[in-house]
Amino acid sequence: MPQASQASETAFLNLPKAAEYLGISPNTLYVWRHRRQGPPSFRMGRRVMYRITALDAWVRAQEQADSRSNPALNPLAQKPQRRSTVAR
Repeated sequence: MPQASQASETAFLNLPKAAEYLGISPNTLYVWRHRRQGPPSFRMGRRVMYRITALDAWVRAQEQADSRSNPALNPLAQKPQRRSTVAR
């Protein structure tokens, strides 16, 4: 039974701990939340909480959206486009 209580304590992080987990400032995370950017969050009473699995999924999505991490998005890997000929 102690394992279940440990899992529930570590399943969620408040805003300062989520910011520490992501390696960013709490203010950045607050601004992202205000702008509806960044990882998904929710209110638990008065506190803003982040699910650790959602933070990890959000980081993976950021990695896949970045051309430096995802070779499929690298503009140098794409075939050059041909110029269209314009009638004069």
